[in-house]
Amino acid sequence: MAFHEIRLPLRLALATSGGPVRRTDIVSLSNGREYRNRRWANSRRAYDVGSGIRSAADLAAVLAFFEARGGAFHGFRFRDPLDWTSAAPGAVRGAFDQVIGIGTGTQASFQLVKTYGDAAGGWQRTITKPVAGTVQVAVNGQIAASTACGIDTITGLVTFLPGQLPSSGATVTAGFDFDVPVRFASDRLEISLEAFQAGRIPTIPLLEIVP
Repeated sequence: MAFHEIRLPLRLALATSGGPVRRTDIVSLSNGREYRNRRWANSRRAYDVGSGIRSAADLAAVLAFFEARGGAFHGFRFRDPLDWTSAAPGAVRGAFDQVIGIGTGTQASFQLVKTYGDAAGGWQRTITKPVAGTVQVAVNGQIAASTACGIDTITGLVTFLPGQLPSSGATVTAGFDFDVPVRFASDRLEISLEAFQAGRIPTIPLLEIVP
């Protein structure tokens, strides 16, 4: 599907509400127990950027952005104000933040991922929209030179050049900032300037585009 490599203005994203959504079917049995079925293997982000609108100028900016994307048709980049970097909360981003693969001696490309979870469970989130200029890569604890690999900011693939491939068993890590690929959740944008001036916050839902 069509995707525009452009980010929703940051000033509109800072006050956004939302986060991960999962889909679980829960059936209550006659004995009081439950049967739970996980319909989605991983989570999907959903947001509402309406709370980020603070002025008539912001309303106009959202309207123009909505029209430029063709409503829900074209996807775009969005900065999640709570989850936008590979580093742990409060830590400085670095090349050792996330393990993205183990070298084989022949594998050239590695997908950026971010791991979530604890000792009881977790999952790896595929990162497809890293921010240009923020990706750092390391192999076995040694930071890779910028000439050793290329970063695709459209797909999130790290590709090592011939002669620079990670050796068999080498741990490949990376640090990065990233955007979330999203689209407007509806083809309708309903905004009333009068209601906004009266203190009513518009609802403008966004939905993550799953890779």
